[in-house]
Amino acid sequence: MTQQIIREAPAPDPLEGQQTNEFFYVAAPNEPILNVNNIQGNILGGFNKDYQALLFLEIENPKAFKHWLKSQIDSIATASEVIAFNRLFKSARKRRGREGAVKATWVNIAFSFEGLKKLTNDADSFTDDSFKAGLAARAADLNDPVDKDGKPIGWVVGGPDNGKTDVVFIIASDDRADLLAEVSRILESIVVFTDKEGKSKSSGARITFLEEGANLPPPLTGHEHFGNLDGISQPGIRGRVADNPKELLTPRQNPENKNQGKPGQDLLWPGEFVFGYEGQNNDAKTLEDSKGQVVSAGLHWANDGSYLVFRRLRQDVYKFHHFLHKNAAELNTDPRKVSAKLIGRWPSGAPTVRTPEKDAPQLGDNDDANNDFEFNGDDPPKDYFFKNDVVPPSKDATGLRCPFIAHTRKTYPRNDKTPGGGGPGPEEIDRSEVTTQTHRLLRRGIPYGPVSASTPNNPLQDEKFVDRGLHFLAYQTSIVDQFEFVTQNWVNNAKFSEEAATGHEFEGELTLGHDPIIGQSENNKPNGDRTRKFYIHLEDDQGKPRTKELTAPEDWVIPTGGGYFFAPSISALKEVLTK
Repeated sequence: MTQQIIREAPAPDPLEGQQTNEFFYVAAPNEPILNVNNIQGNILGGFNKDYQALLFLEIENPKAFKHWLKSQIDSIATASEVIAFNRLFKSARKRRGREGAVKATWVNIAFSFEGLKKLTNDADSFTDDSFKAGLAARAADLNDPVDKDGKPIGWVVGGPDNGKTDVVFIIASDDRADLLAEVSRILESIVVFTDKEGKSKSSGARITFLEEGANLPPPLTGHEHFGNLDGISQPGIRGRVADNPKELLTPRQNPENKNQGKPGQDLLWPGEFVFGYEGQNNDAKTLEDSKGQVVSAGLHWANDGSYLVFRRLRQDVYKFHHFLHKNAAELNTDPRKVSAKLIGRWPSGAPTVRTPEKDAPQLGDNDDANNDFEFNGDDPPKDYFFKNDVVPPSKDATGLRCPFIAHTRKTYPRNDKTPGGGGPGPEEIDRSEVTTQTHRLLRRGIPYGPVSASTPNNPLQDEKFVDRGLHFLAYQTSIVDQFEFVTQNWVNNAKFSEEAATGHEFEGELTLGHDPIIGQSENNKPNGDRTRKFYIHLEDDQGKPRTKELTAPEDWVIPTGGGYFFAPSISALKEVLTK
């Protein structure tokens, strides 16, 4: 476990009795008490491990599988266990000045709609149509490459031509040997299952896919394969983990704003991510007053559960780095600057809104500063085109520091004007931010595959094909309104957000385009033109401002599998899915 990977899901504040002056404590008696002993641990706590494996199963004999599943329930980590460990890990690391003092291995489980139908008679009561259809059936609508019949191309897991994925186990550990031991235990129990009386029985399951992921080794620890620090911007979650009104899931670390966790981390109601709790009110006028109704999946036993989206995304590191190198030469600048403008952050994680023309590793490494910015509004200009190290709250309504097409801006537009704002008027900015916050995700991804020798300054192609990329994992309570909305309406939409870009045109053109990292062209049938275009702004090596529309002739991130799943509560596992 590393300091960087902690950012994938910041741990809550210390347990009562361990409190220090590091945090600004705010009592929240009106926030719900979360049933952390019933919620699976990766949802709210986040495993945050260096090593992780995904194991997929097909349920061949539901009756036998229920008996086997019952034997595994005690191994499923709860949110209370994971949260407590994350607190202990951070406390021990801070006090001892090193890692490795404590370690743990966690297991969680989730089921596809088809898997749930084999275990319960009321699965059709789930209300999310995309969950019931499955990711493979939705691939064409997400602009994934598909064949003439709309079937996804090149998938290795979750596709119609792959083994069935009724169940997914997430196994994670601080130590690879411990990870492999736990994976082996599960695999052996599937192949040779014995009940409590020592009798051999069928597990009722068949193994269909298994793949490891891992935090990358130094100097890319905490980064994804393209070389950028990942998992920085996560939503804060309202709610308590105990009766004590100060025992909050997300610590309030910003004395300037009680509605944030860390500076820049807006707090959302837990129903956005876990069923059975209040969610955001899409019709609210302001984010500060946006508590909505209790969110239901359509079944009472689904409370304390969450939808899980899995995407296996292959990354072509050489092609991305070659694109950066080629365009940097034409723009007379450093390839890493081009990358920063496409991502919205420098490799260190420093946001371009706050440091647009050079990386600032200390800023990127500061969790209380690297997310402290907004988009709408402008800092007063200095003597030159841009300025670095701007004081928060930093803003960039013009899209000059962080282009409108930047990955971080396309996937999370913060307080940018959007179609959700309802058009020009005094409430447009507040309403835009309110609606934006109804489309957030709790990301739990981890890289897979070996590190590439390629860099933006020295692009290198593998001698032979190497499969590397990201296991994208995200929790939410509406696949339609969260994962798919972000993908279809923001990431793949070359015109998003016209509302934000209007008034900041370059030579009469809106400086928009696809998300250059994960955005996909609508031409997704065989031999379709996958070209994407997007505008960036930067200063060249002579300090001259440059604005240019770049053209990417092919994809750098390629979907190669995935699925839509539901992660049930511990009680649902015991009282519904094993009965």
